[in-house]
Amino acid sequence: MVRSAAPNIRNIIQYQTVRYDILPLSPISRNRLNGVKRKILVLDLDETLIHSHHDGVLRPTVRPGTPPDFILKVVIDKHPVRFFVHKRPHVDFFLEVVSQWYELVVFTASMEIYGSAVADKLDNNRNILKRRYYRQHCTLDLGSYIKDLSVVHDDLSSVVILDNSPGAYRSHPGLTDITGADEEATATCRLNAQPL
Repeated sequence: MVRSAAPNIRNIIQYQTVRYDILPLSPISRNRLNGVKRKILVLDLDETLIHSHHDGVLRPTVRPGTPPDFILKVVIDKHPVRFFVHKRPHVDFFLEVVSQWYELVVFTASMEIYGSAVADKLDNNRNILKRRYYRQHCTLDLGSYIKDLSVVHDDLSSVVILDNSPGAYRSHPGLTDITGADEEATATCRLNAQPL
């Protein structure tokens, strides 16, 4: 019996970037879109577009040892804090595509110093996340921050919201949420929501 000198090697690709081809809209589609009043897509940050945790605090939403997509260093109450931020699956592709159809608005119950830095990283100089609302634009009710969507637009029939927390917009019943419990199901749901 002859044994191979080379050991049996198995390559494991743990983290691989998925690339999507973003096809430009046809001239007819672009013309039709320009003729229609754009709806507003309000996007939550934490647990909807990203997961994050700060120094010394691990979150069950991210596998231990998973490297962050980016690290933010902010000062909160005169204390430096590092946030390790993990983008949700397909988020860059999602933002690129839906920005063609909707006016995108970030509305988070997070502090502005953190939320603005996260939105800047997600925007990545594409100028698609121009309008932003933060904790100071929310109302505190029974210990929870409630998002008042009337600050975004006075005609709520023009507003669609993607948020993992239905309680955050409970003053506006009838809106659909995306839950953050199942990573892949939520990512697929986000992709399927594009043609709304």
